[in-house]
Amino acid sequence: MLKLREVAKRFYKKEVGNGRHISFWYDNWSDMGVMHDLLGDRGLIDMGIRKEATLAEAAWSFRRRRRHRTEVLNEVEENLNSVREKLSEGSDDMCLWRGMSSFKSSFSTKETWLNLRTNTMQLKWPRGVWYSMATPRFAFIVWLAMQNRLSTMDRVARWSQGVDVKCVLCNNDVESRDHLFFRCTYSAQLWYSLVGGILGSAYTENWATIVKEVSEGSLNRIPLFCLRYTFHVATYYIWRERNSVKHGEKLMHINMLKKFADKCMRNKLSLVRLKGKKGMEDVLCYWFQSRV
Repeated sequence: MLKLREVAKRFYKKEVGNGRHISFWYDNWSDMGVMHDLLGDRGLIDMGIRKEATLAEAAWSFRRRRRHRTEVLNEVEENLNSVREKLSEGSDDMCLWRGMSSFKSSFSTKETWLNLRTNTMQLKWPRGVWYSMATPRFAFIVWLAMQNRLSTMDRVARWSQGVDVKCVLCNNDVESRDHLFFRCTYSAQLWYSLVGGILGSAYTENWATIVKEVSEGSLNRIPLFCLRYTFHVATYYIWRERNSVKHGEKLMHINMLKKFADKCMRNKLSLVRLKGKKGMEDVLCYWFQSRV
């Protein structure tokens, strides 16, 4: 936190009222910045203003204005003289926080974060991960998969030589993200059973095409939600089954996995319908109609 002190200074300053609650040396009340940062400890001697002085005390003290050899000190004297004319007994000092376009009297976490963050190109794929009514445990696995951060064997082989990189679900190819979802003959059966009726002639097992469809798809609300949620369900169950086999479990028959996934979909869609989400009243009916 202490390392961020210099960053934080840019987001806070004082608006001068009567000057009684503003530190002359340590508050940002001037366009010149914080006086102690500008002049250092030597400035206390050069200016003849005590360390604990408020702005009001510095402005109304009986010290005579000095002429300095250093130009910056003369600028501070001029600044102090200008403030003296603006001090108002009837006005309180005000704390100001930096917003998007100017300083404001109220602090906004959102605007502070937007000011601090580095803007980059907005990605489209998160729409297919974080959406209304998504299940967090499914979405997390999909989020990892989107960034190719799941520990598939092609990635494991990079730091662990000699490992068997073959897909444990089909034993036909190297296990990679794009193979596992859904070019693998095992996972492809689950994928088709879930989305074949939704995508129709647009059905695909290509990862990049699937991601584009769930993120930028032109489907209506109910089909799009069903597509996104089946994508989450299929990704989660395939990854879970892969891990089970990797840890010594017997591979589940694909028909059993299809039943688990379909039941998961029906439970979710029933809940969506019961919650009375606007525009989602026929979601369960649509799911039954789309079954292949």
